[in-house]
Amino acid sequence: MNRILDAIPYARFLGVELERTDAGFECVLPFRRELVGNSALPAVHGGVLGAFLELTALLRLIDENPGAQVPKPITFSVDYLRSAGPATTRARAEIFKLGRRIANVRVVAWQDDPGRPVVAGNGKFLLA
Repeated sequence: MNRILDAIPYARFLGVELERTDAGFECVLPFRRELVGNSALPAVHGGVLGAFLELTALLRLIDENPGAQVPKPITFSVDYLRSAGPATTRARAEIFKLGRRIANVRVVAWQDDPGRPVVAGNGKFLLA
């Protein structure tokens, strides 16, 4: 999975890392000043968070079916729940419907407490 992550330029720019857990893996977005969208708070830019969620969902689908082509996003919606401050952000994706052609994935991201997510997303992906 790390080879795949290294092959994605935007993932390299964000500095996204993978950590294996008992439940699979978590994507980790280390905080950097360049990722701040609102310097008054400071808060991580919403576009960075949305891209991080979509990337997490794609990696989860690739992990589910390693030999397949990369899934293509059909739709992806993001719910911003609270400000993501100057801290490391973690995300975990769950596939809740995996068909032959379409997959539905839910992603949740948090900073300090998994019970207090900062952003969540739902995506529908076309499988090759």
